[in-house]
Amino acid sequence: MYFASALPEIIILTFACLSLLADCFLKKHFRQINYYIAQTALILAALASIKLLNFPTVYTYSGMFSLDPISTLLKLFIYITSFFSFLYARAFFETEKNIPVAEYYVLGLFSVLGMMVMLSSENLIPLFLGLEILSLPLYAMIALKRHNAISAEAAMKYFIMGSFASAMLLYGMSLLYGLTQSLNIHEIANVFSQGMTTHNLVFACAIVFIVSGIAFKLGAAPFHVWAPDIYHGAPSIMSLFLGSAPKIAILGLTFKLLIQAMPDLQLQWRPLLILVALLSMGLGNIVAVAQTNLKRMLAYSSIAHMGYMSLGLIAGNQEGYAACIFYIFTYALMTLGGFAMISILSKSGIEAESIADFKGLNSKSPWLAFLMLLLMFSMAGVPPTVGFFAKLGVLTALVNVNLVWLATVALIFAIIGAYYYIAVIKAMYFESESTPNPLPIIPLDAKIAISTNALLLLFLGFSPGFLFQLCQRVLI
Repeated sequence: MYFASALPEIIILTFACLSLLADCFLKKHFRQINYYIAQTALILAALASIKLLNFPTVYTYSGMFSLDPISTLLKLFIYITSFFSFLYARAFFETEKNIPVAEYYVLGLFSVLGMMVMLSSENLIPLFLGLEILSLPLYAMIALKRHNAISAEAAMKYFIMGSFASAMLLYGMSLLYGLTQSLNIHEIANVFSQGMTTHNLVFACAIVFIVSGIAFKLGAAPFHVWAPDIYHGAPSIMSLFLGSAPKIAILGLTFKLLIQAMPDLQLQWRPLLILVALLSMGLGNIVAVAQTNLKRMLAYSSIAHMGYMSLGLIAGNQEGYAACIFYIFTYALMTLGGFAMISILSKSGIEAESIADFKGLNSKSPWLAFLMLLLMFSMAGVPPTVGFFAKLGVLTALVNVNLVWLATVALIFAIIGAYYYIAVIKAMYFESESTPNPLPIIPLDAKIAISTNALLLLFLGFSPGFLFQLCQRVLI
């Protein structure tokens, strides 16, 4: 059991190293070898995690590593979103020749490894190391389009802002250590539960720095300024990976630092999360209305979604936490589909990133237009898509803890947010191109992936019960 608890991490690390070697020795003979290695790694890790899902919580490696149902479920969500990301990347690389293919999959696997290490850490040191293993490959991935000045600028901005966020988070964690004299998350929780006074400046600073660092990593307001530029400047295939799996991992980090390390201190960190949620929902939805670039619109939409996701944490009970996990997974699927649609409609390295590029899509491909309709409806929270039930879950959790005013404000912002999603639908169905252009040739696997991605949002909308019950069960 000592090594079995970390079997998924061992698999990902092994295959990431194999991918590096394969690129050196087998690339000339097997052009897609790195893609198949990456997908095999994710499938094997997923199978190992499924077997471990029903295991009781186990602490290994001197109490620094844990196997628990919550982290295992979040890892499964990461495998699924990463699998889709790599599949979309394969189709993207068929037309985009200026990006090194092997590096994308190697960096992606190492980033996934960092997410997994972070989710299973029970000590602040491996927790932070996992965060950096997750982040550093992402900085490099954004800059993979080496000769593109916009991508280079986006990578530099992301590196500087990400480093600043990591520094804030690390300083907050160091203050926690100074207060509790422990790096172990459960020991920190025990110190706080024994009535240690938290009404002092050091504790207030620790909470502020930790919440600020988490908000930075999530791309939530008022620490959101990096998100639109990075999502816009990076190639769409990098943006879809950045906007999906890492968000799930950062939610796991939030659970570790706020809910597990400080479960009895909700009154201290809840007001900060309420402020972050209100600013994110308000700024994200209102600014997105003015966007004509779809990638920037999805970036501001992401800011708003992080606000909605935070509502489950604010509720502060099992119902809210389950709704939060449910929301982040559905959000990741929606983001994957949105950016994937941009990438598969791109031609000769020119991305279909403007809303105007989607004009008349229904006349050229009714099926792709329908899939994009499902994606936009789910992001807007329109039934019967799963986005509706994701929003309903967090709002219900708020109402049940008597935060009706916050649920009402969130609902108003959701109505405002529906406008910019409908603008995309309007362009597809009710507008025509000024200069008709044929659709690019879309590989079969990309067609299957985007169809599965979008239809899954509809399927989960018709039967959300299983997934929501699974999210509740891992919290018991």
